[in-house]
Amino acid sequence: MDLYLENIVDHGRNPRNFGPPLDPADIDYADENPFCGDYLHLTAQLDDEGRVKAVSWEGHGCTISQASASMLGEQMIGKTLDELQHFDRQDLLDLLGIELSPTRLKCALLSLKVLKAGAYGLHAWTGEDES
Repeated sequence: MDLYLENIVDHGRNPRNFGPPLDPADIDYADENPFCGDYLHLTAQLDDEGRVKAVSWEGHGCTISQASASMLGEQMIGKTLDELQHFDRQDLLDLLGIELSPTRLKCALLSLKVLKAGAYGLHAWTGEDES
C-alpha cells in the first residue's frame, strides 16, 4: 500500500485531536459537506502569544474528510492566526499526498473550509476561496 494512502487510513481510523469542543475556544466553527453529509466541528485555543496551543474536532464522514481534519489539526499546533489564514488548499492537498476526484476534493477541503471560517471569525464561509 502506498505510504500516503497508509497515512490517510491511519488518520481516518485513529484521528488525532478528536474529541469534544474546547471551552473556552478562540476558534469555534462547524460546517458540513451538503453533497455527502460529512460534518466537522473544529475548536482551538490560543496561548498568550496568539499561537494555537490546543485543537479539538469532532464530526463524521468518509475516511478522506476525517483524515484531512486529523492532519490539519496536527499542523495547527504552534501556528498563529495569521499563519492559519495563509494555510491554503495546496498545503492541505500536499499533506494528503494523493490525487483526488472532484467529489473527494470537497471531502478533503471541508476541514480547511472550517478552519478558514473559524480563523477569520466568520459566521458563513462559502469555501470557494480556499486557495
